[in-house]
Amino acid sequence: MQVTGKVVVVTGGANGIGKALCEAFHKAGAAKVVVADMDAANARAVAATVDGAAFKCDVAQEKDITHVIEETERQFGPIELFCSNAGIGGGFDPMSVNAGGASDEPWQRSWAIHVMAHVYAARHLIPRMKTRGGGYFLNTISAAGLLSQVGSPAYSTTKHAAVGFAENLAISHKAHNIKVSILCPQGVDTNMLRSIPKGPQSGDGDLTPEQVAKDVLAGLEQETFLILPHPQVLGYMRKKTENYDRWIGGMAKIQAKMREEFGK
Repeated sequence: MQVTGKVVVVTGGANGIGKALCEAFHKAGAAKVVVADMDAANARAVAATVDGAAFKCDVAQEKDITHVIEETERQFGPIELFCSNAGIGGGFDPMSVNAGGASDEPWQRSWAIHVMAHVYAARHLIPRMKTRGGGYFLNTISAAGLLSQVGSPAYSTTKHAAVGFAENLAISHKAHNIKVSILCPQGVDTNMLRSIPKGPQSGDGDLTPEQVAKDVLAGLEQETFLILPHPQVLGYMRKKTENYDRWIGGMAKIQAKMREEFGK
């Protein structure tokens, strides 16, 4: 897919990877880039730099996503690429005292943002895309959805679920010419990464959001399902499936090291 001449929506577009995606799509010639974010002020600032439009949007609310879709298509035309990019890093506990956590709140918030936001976008765009002969979803997930995130069960679990939904989205609608890519980086130098304790997610180096956006453009052009800005992740996935028990043991060693470092 070439984004040239396309109407593109990016949720979580006010900062980090989302901001870099908006800038990259604009440089690549998108007809209109719509920046959707809870941070309305920064969303407007990004939109101003890319000759785009901004909407305040809490992706955990179906009505907000519906509003973005309806208003974008009313004002600018059919959405040809929807980037479900918004995410949070809450619930991180390097000591992992209890994988079940102490309350439902971080689980519910992570589920709403990392899973249901993707579902809502598909729910309201699939009928439109089917009618006009196709479309494209880019879902920002994480390498945690393919591997795991030591110290954050809620993040890991919901990111795994996001991968599962994206697979079903791609399988169910391949016949309708609706394409899907998932973006699964490890550490990216964003406010979200800086808000949590340094951990194994940065073991292979933190990429800039701009580099990740560049990898996204390449992945969209090739229409590949899995976009891996950190290519090492593919090797980790293979090791995981080759010997699950050994992989669990290795991850447990990382957990033990984190407990030692943060327990001092």
